Amino acid sequence: MGYTAIVDYGVGNLKSVTNAMDYLGLSTRITSDTRELEQADAIILPGVGAFPDAADKLRQTGLDRVLTAQAEKKPILGICLGMQLLLDRGEEVRECAGLGLVPGRVRRIETGLKLPHIGWNSLSFPNPSPLLAGVEEGSYVYFVHSFCAVADDPATVIARTDYGVPVTAAVQRGNVYGCQFHPEKSGEVGLQILRNFGGLNT
Repeated sequence: MGYTAIVDYGVGNLKSVTNAMDYLGLSTRITSDTRELEQADAIILPGVGAFPDAADKLRQTGLDRVLTAQAEKKPILGICLGMQLLLDRGEEVRECAGLGLVPGRVRRIETGLKLPHIGWNSLSFPNPSPLLAGVEEGSYVYFVHSFCAVADDPATVIARTDYGVPVTAAVQRGNVYGCQFHPEKSGEVGLQILRNFGGLNT
C-alpha cells in the first residue's frame, strides 16, 4: 500500500498533519529516512518557526538534496514554513537559501495590520490548480505567519488572501505545491485540499 511521507526534521507540527491525513484514510509515515522518502507516493513538508533554522536543518541532514530530487518525480506539499522553504531565498532573521523549487523570495508582510497574522482569511484563485479542486473561491482557511512568499512568476500563485495587502496563500510549480495557511487546521476546506493532494499521484 502506498503512503505519503511527512518529513521529520525537527521543526514541524507533525501530529496535526498526521491526524488530518488519518481522518481522510490516507496512509502516512513520519520519517527523515532517505529510502522512505524515495519510496513514498507523495511528500508533505510541514514547518513552524524561523526560516534559517529550518533551512539549516534540511541542509545539515541532506534532506534538501533528497527533496529537490524527489520533486521531479512526485507531488510535494509544503505547509506554512514548509511552503516558504520551497522558494529560492528567505529574509527572516538573515538572508538564507531555500530549496529553490519555486522561484521567489520570502519577505515580511508589509502591512499596517498586526503581525503575526493569526486567524481565518478568505481565498481568491488567480490560477487554477488540482490542489484546490472542489474548494469554492472565498473559502476561509487558517493562517499563522509574519512572512509571506513573493513569487517571481505570477503563474505559480494559485491562491491569494488579503491582509491589508495581497498575500500569497498557495503556490504550485509542476509537482511542487505550497500552502501558507494550515490545511490541517482549516476545517472541511482544509481537508478537501489534503484530500486533493492525496489523490494527485493515484
